[in-house]
Amino acid sequence: MTGWLKSLGRWFDSRLHARETLLPMLAHPVPRTIAGPLGWWYVFGSAALTLLLIQILTGIGLALIYVPAADKAYDSLLYLNYQHPLGWFLRALHYYAGSGMVVMVLVHMTQVFLHGAYKYPRELTWVVGVLLLVCTLGMFFTGQIMRWDPDAYWGLAVGGSMAGRVPVVGPQVVHAVLGGPVIGGNALSRFFALHVFIIPGALLALLAVHLWLVLKCGISAPPLPGETVDPRTYDAEYEKQLKTGIPFMGEAMLKDALFSALVVIVVVAIALVVGPKGPTGPPDPTLSGANPRPEWPFLWLFALLSLSPPGAETFIILVFPVILVVALLLVPFVSNRGERAPSRRPVAVLGVVVIYTLLGILTYEGAASPWSPEMTAWSGDAVPESMVKRSRPNELMGAVVFQNKNCRNCHALDGVGGRRGPDLTSVGIRLTHGQLIDQISNGTPGGGNMPAYGRQISPAEMTTLVDFLVSLRPAGQPPARVAVGSAPETNKP
Repeated sequence: MTGWLKSLGRWFDSRLHARETLLPMLAHPVPRTIAGPLGWWYVFGSAALTLLLIQILTGIGLALIYVPAADKAYDSLLYLNYQHPLGWFLRALHYYAGSGMVVMVLVHMTQVFLHGAYKYPRELTWVVGVLLLVCTLGMFFTGQIMRWDPDAYWGLAVGGSMAGRVPVVGPQVVHAVLGGPVIGGNALSRFFALHVFIIPGALLALLAVHLWLVLKCGISAPPLPGETVDPRTYDAEYEKQLKTGIPFMGEAMLKDALFSALVVIVVVAIALVVGPKGPTGPPDPTLSGANPRPEWPFLWLFALLSLSPPGAETFIILVFPVILVVALLLVPFVSNRGERAPSRRPVAVLGVVVIYTLLGILTYEGAASPWSPEMTAWSGDAVPESMVKRSRPNELMGAVVFQNKNCRNCHALDGVGGRRGPDLTSVGIRLTHGQLIDQISNGTPGGGNMPAYGRQISPAEMTTLVDFLVSLRPAGQPPARVAVGSAPETNKP
């Protein structure tokens, strides 16, 4: 049997010439220092490639079942989650492999930047890597649309409104993205084509160029203080390093394989434990209470938009991302020589620390989104018993109104509930009876966070609700009083 398999292999090799093509690529020399402990810094790119292969395989499986139609997409995801054998695991593995790929690409690019590996002669390798990052993020965004739930529907609406801000050609861009004046099957089919064909095709083409550049320009040795890059002498110095180098198909490849296997194990474990992402519900365009949030790689931009003044929105949407991408593309042309060791490049290290700190803070704010109501805050948490233990009947009725009117979506009681508005645990010592009526009826002046509820609540409900709010104060504390000299209160809603 072994001899027959060898003969079959030789038959194919004589026609495909795979041995003479692939073996030199796998055995290409790398600097000997990569075989040591510092070689573990070079494993993130291979891990990203491994996760891409998992995404391709799981994506093929999902595409066989997923129906990219407005009236079928949601049902096909439910079928995968609950009926098709291991369909839930396939979806979970696809999602978390994508998340892991984003992480690995970011870590890989950070390592390349800190090690100065983008300097001569690898400028084009870095540029292609930046384009690969853009494609990876594009895959993640279009993948969210494939879930076709409220987050996907309203997120697409937000994306369409952003595209509409493009000067002159904004309406044409929106029509090209959505396939019409409204969000429906045409938009879903376009994003399906982007997610399954167009972006993966561009990503694989760029990946082929990236790997070719890695083979031809080589892998930079781990940086050492005092070893500088000079385009006039670097090529000769690098050739000397390769003469005493080692083949990639050895210890270097073993490190890549071990780390990639570890990453795959982690991704599979997360997929098994956490399960698939969504869908959270059908994409109902009449659901006015929808609170869409982007996927985690874009939460920082979501937070930046939410925390910035309205006048800065167009700049953040249209100009700022372009500035970021162009800045990344220009990195190797601004600094393509000199020191590579991070210890000799404090500005570069400080820049990475500052950027990731800002991204971390903004991502946390985007995930917490205190400016957004928690649409289910009222349904799972009752009014704390300590707040109604000594309440009178009218105050108890007010507590029921407070709960049924979904006030806790924006206001917390005893720290539990929404954070869009202030915690109302002790509101009775801050606002008077009349001030509370005015606030509920008219909302925040100038279009602030608090909408006007004067037309959505009856006089009887208003009375009991305000009685309950006035009772929210520490034991023994009197209710708030009108300051001397202020206008008299009115109890009319």
